[in-house]
Amino acid sequence: MSETALNGRGSAGHVLEIRDLAVTFATDHGAVRAVDGVSLAVEPGRVLAVVGESGSGKSVSARTVLGLLPETAIASGSVVLRTRDGGEANDVLHLSGEQLRRVRGRDVAMVFQEPSTALNPVFTVGWQIAEGLRAHGELSKREARARAIEMLERVGIPEPHERVDSYPHQLSGGQKQRVMIAMALALNPGLIVADEPTTALDVTVQAEILDLLRRLRDEFGTAILLITHNMGVVADLADDVAVMYEGVVVERAPVAELFANPREDYTKRLLGSVLRLGEGRIVVAERPGAAAGPVGAAGAVGAAEAVGVAGAVGVAEVPAPAPIVAARGLEIRYPGRLGKPGFLAVRGIDFEIAPGEIYGLVGESGSGKSTIGRAIAGLTPATGGSLQVLGHEMVGFSERRFRSARRDLGFVFQDPASSFNPLLTIAENVAEPLVVQRIARDPGAARARVDELLEAVQLPRAYGDRFPHELSGGQRQRAALARGLALDPKLLIADEPTSALDVSVQARVLELFTELQAELGFAAVFITHDLAVVDALADRVGVLTKGELVESGTVDEVLRDPQQRYTQRLLASLPVPDPAEQAIRRERARELREG
Repeated sequence: MSETALNGRGSAGHVLEIRDLAVTFATDHGAVRAVDGVSLAVEPGRVLAVVGESGSGKSVSARTVLGLLPETAIASGSVVLRTRDGGEANDVLHLSGEQLRRVRGRDVAMVFQEPSTALNPVFTVGWQIAEGLRAHGELSKREARARAIEMLERVGIPEPHERVDSYPHQLSGGQKQRVMIAMALALNPGLIVADEPTTALDVTVQAEILDLLRRLRDEFGTAILLITHNMGVVADLADDVAVMYEGVVVERAPVAELFANPREDYTKRLLGSVLRLGEGRIVVAERPGAAAGPVGAAGAVGAAEAVGVAGAVGVAEVPAPAPIVAARGLEIRYPGRLGKPGFLAVRGIDFEIAPGEIYGLVGESGSGKSTIGRAIAGLTPATGGSLQVLGHEMVGFSERRFRSARRDLGFVFQDPASSFNPLLTIAENVAEPLVVQRIARDPGAARARVDELLEAVQLPRAYGDRFPHELSGGQRQRAALARGLALDPKLLIADEPTSALDVSVQARVLELFTELQAELGFAAVFITHDLAVVDALADRVGVLTKGELVESGTVDEVLRDPQQRYTQRLLASLPVPDPAEQAIRRERARELREG
């Protein structure tokens, strides 16, 4: 496809203009107005970022542009979309189903948040890219396949001639997101709507996706409507920013102006909630009755200092407590299938976690961090070396012998929407560990304990009678934390528990986690791709790549003075909520990648 064709839509006027948009949903409890009088405009070759908390109306506004609202929604106002050649303008709200099908893909396309669910698992990615071309009747089957290969090459998929015949499950998360962008580009639309395109991606893959979107804007003049809660992504990519709150646009400004001088109190609070690398750990006030001694926030460091002082004044030294987790030369191999050799996911790992310590595991997707977390919990077998957990050897372990130790383990999964049973109430889900461990006969008998746990994570007791889909993302994550703490564990494993939360909710969940850890004194393995979260939360951190631990130490040692080039590249790839600083960091990250 020639650059002339890509730029053929012209640059006059707005690609998209939304005027006084209102969207109301009919529910069993009455009408709910999700969007109330929103007006926005996107110009050719510019990126407009729409930010706000969950429930602010940003995704509803974006889906209206493609006519993707459910039948229960009633929309008013106007959503004027200009055709890709810069000519005819259509009000999406008044188009028929057939007219909408012609507009989608050709004039506007969408990059969905979760490619694993947006892509069809039974068709190859090449077939799915070509589907839009065939639906518009523009190319033959052979030409559509050639265009699909061209699109895969444009978005940076290696070996596109082979990958065109791959199925979604054969691609990494970052590659699947690139396929989604290739599908959006297939018909050269004038506008791309990107709904949280980097959520749950690690920082290096996120940087590559942002570079790709930036190239579309700069080289081909594509307009982008970006929906995100990541203010670092906004600083890195956006030209203009609109801030939404409770269905209303409360502030709009150029990106540099908004970050340097926000006018509205809500915008100031939103920016104030963003974690920044280098600010240090979250500090919480001590609660009455908080755990004393080395199991508080200071963890094993405080214990070691106490021993040193005692020795200096002649008091008998107290032996250091045994580690909660100790790995020596740990290997985890997944067995091969159909005659294929096994895959060594973790190789030669050494680390320890002391009582009361938070240990952060970071790395790219596929680095082995979640595999290690599951091995610690006994959910994935450790196959080599040694892994001691709560005094039990996990290499060749017996489930029957380890069962008693499970009472001292808690697990907080990445997505509570899928880890909670949707047919059970929140109270029944939280009570499940108590029932499984026979501490309570049934969820009803555990209700008093469940109510205590809900209050501990700052959820009203009445929320226990709701079902998971009736809670917001942040509320579900708090309930997941309550379930992880139900058995008063000595060790909590948290696997990406805040990756999909908006910044203000993430800040509250992390503060809550810190308060509970200081009060209850449990050790924790915190698995994340967000280095700012590790900086705010952890005592020590281990950096993984391709199954190997390349750097480990205190947070100050690893994040302030990284010795390994891989760690330096991770840190440089992390977007920061400052447009000027982010531009400098982006160039530094590019130098490290090329080097």
